[in-house]
Amino acid sequence: MFRILLFAMIIFILFPSWMFAEGIPSQPFEAAFIRDGNLWIFIKGEEKQITNSGSVSAPKWSYDGKWLLYQQEDSSQQQESIWAYHIDTGERKKIFYNGYSATWSPQKNVIAFNSSGILNISDLRQFYNIATGVNSYTWFPDGSGFLLSSSGVLRPDGWTSAILFTKKVKPPYNDIILFGGVNLFFTLPNEIGVNNNKIIAVSADDFAYSPSNKWISFIVSPTASWAMDSNMLCVISEDGKDFEVLGEVIFEVGKPKWAPSKDIIAYIAGGGRIVYGFKDKKLKLKEMPVSSSLTPQNYTELDFTWIDDKEIVTSRVKETEWSNDFKDHPLPSLYLINIESNKQSRVTSPPKGFGDYHPQSIHSAKKLIWFRGRSLIDQNRDVWISEPNGDHAKKWLENVDVIEIYP
Repeated sequence: MFRILLFAMIIFILFPSWMFAEGIPSQPFEAAFIRDGNLWIFIKGEEKQITNSGSVSAPKWSYDGKWLLYQQEDSSQQQESIWAYHIDTGERKKIFYNGYSATWSPQKNVIAFNSSGILNISDLRQFYNIATGVNSYTWFPDGSGFLLSSSGVLRPDGWTSAILFTKKVKPPYNDIILFGGVNLFFTLPNEIGVNNNKIIAVSADDFAYSPSNKWISFIVSPTASWAMDSNMLCVISEDGKDFEVLGEVIFEVGKPKWAPSKDIIAYIAGGGRIVYGFKDKKLKLKEMPVSSSLTPQNYTELDFTWIDDKEIVTSRVKETEWSNDFKDHPLPSLYLINIESNKQSRVTSPPKGFGDYHPQSIHSAKKLIWFRGRSLIDQNRDVWISEPNGDHAKKWLENVDVIEIYP
């Protein structure tokens, strides 16, 4: 008996109990999430509250997992400040008093952010002006500069189109020329679309490089009100020479996503905001240069995630008309799709009155997480976790608005 107890004590010391909890992965990963407007972290099986202002959003991990970036709204001054939090020391740094679209460099702990159309960089000590007239941007994969977009403007003869530029940056950032120092990358046509479905190309946003970095996806939008109903997903080659419009998308469903290691992009195709009905939202693939559709008839998609290069999990409902009573909305379940065989299977069966939304794959731990809630706009949803095929599903975190996983 003594030997058994001694062995049990050794196991407990060497392997903490959280590693064996049902539904919690044995491989370590960390999570940042928003609960009731505050930033929390989940590390080694424990939750920890970081802020108490009730007005935090957009958490993002640094490339090495040592820092968390977030934005905090100051309603009295009608502005959002940008903050960074150090995981180990608990140090907080105010990066800028009024900015948005803050992102980490993919290679080092440097932050880029927009403020009134000026792109800035912070090295966590001070900030530097980088470029002006910027509507949207993304870092180069090696962190050596940016792909930038400027919006079209309304003239007496109509709207001009969005233009893409590139700009290289390197330390020390204080010698970067604010006006100029850019290279023209691509000028969008005034109108783009598929077949007879056209929009004016006023802005370009949501840039994402493919795994090989040979292609860049982005979303082109018309005017703000029109963009609620119709935008165009586009891809362009790394040298700006090959441009293609893939299809119509809206912002209310899952963002387009590249496969983990292949140049295959998946997206939910279809125009018209959700209030026009849960319909005509089809999951499609584009493997440069082949395309296909994965959604069966009479169903529509709300969001999806890549499990690996061959499998996708999607949040799917039966097509139905819109109702202002959210109790009448269809409640989604998760489905696993093999894109090579098109074999599809239901992997979750939420209880009556609940749906499963926003699936997300944790590739490092080979786990699947998703939100379970009562409606599309439910603000107090729980996060569930399981194997990629839905096995061993368990409620993981309660009352979560947004979650970001590292790595």
